[in-house]
Amino acid sequence: MTGKRTGERAVTEPWLEEIGDGVFAYVQPDGGWCVSNAGLIVSGGEAVLVDTAATEARARRLREVVVAAAGRAPGLVVNTHSHGDHTFGNVLFPEARVVAHEGTRAEMAAVGLHLTGLWPGVEWGAVEVVLPHVTYRDRMTLHVGDLTVELLHPGPAHTGHDTVVWLPERRVLFTGDVVMSGVTPFCPMGSVAGARRAVAALKALGARTVVAGHGVVTGPEVLDDTDAYLAFLQRLARDGLAAGRTPLEAARAAGLGRFGDWLDTERLVPNLHRAYAEERGQAVGDAAEMPALFAEMVEFRGGLPACHA
Repeated sequence: MTGKRTGERAVTEPWLEEIGDGVFAYVQPDGGWCVSNAGLIVSGGEAVLVDTAATEARARRLREVVVAAAGRAPGLVVNTHSHGDHTFGNVLFPEARVVAHEGTRAEMAAVGLHLTGLWPGVEWGAVEVVLPHVTYRDRMTLHVGDLTVELLHPGPAHTGHDTVVWLPERRVLFTGDVVMSGVTPFCPMGSVAGARRAVAALKALGARTVVAGHGVVTGPEVLDDTDAYLAFLQRLARDGLAAGRTPLEAARAAGLGRFGDWLDTERLVPNLHRAYAEERGQAVGDAAEMPALFAEMVEFRGGLPACHA
């Protein structure tokens, strides 16, 4: 790995890590905004890619590494959710059929390239929205050579329509952004309560290795860490409402404790908006006013969040 510093944080080169026979994690540090992980599954002469990176340059590099490791371009791409840092690179894999939850396809079509406007200084390159060709509703099973690959929809969590990828023979779990490793969760477009239910369901799978959507590869302890943060959000929301504080005021008054060492702590503000809404009885998965929440997060942070995509 080669280190460099861009803006505020140290950034290192991505790497491909074999985490099981024929199963790989493509880790992109430092894991902050729009710097996401991917997964590769290779068996019986077939290859499946999980997520495709944010920018043209990052997706091209991902393609080179994947083709070298698999000996071929992937025939299938699974998008874990609609956000562009996991889907914009679809265009660099024209041979592949893209699979996702049916709600993910609808979200991708509605949002388009909106993400690129949030960080105009990023060199996004010639990215496009390539919509999923195949969708599912509750679960889908792929057979990749000798491996069973289960696509599971855990309910609203990071977004309303997340997919996790579970390989029972290898006990490997790709969580997408339902779980992040050393990186602050982000659920204003999904649900805090729903994310806790999703994490509980993921714990029951019995994974040995967890590849989060952002951050390093870990064991199942990352699921406990994620649940602890989500429970912390719910407590802050209850206390903030009782004290008559707005989410922004509650965030400014909060002590983050051990969560203060995670990347992108400014996500506390939009996360609290979601937690407040749920405490007030808003239905899980209801749409959020993201432009206003993003602007308030920028105010809390004192500037645009760092993005090294």
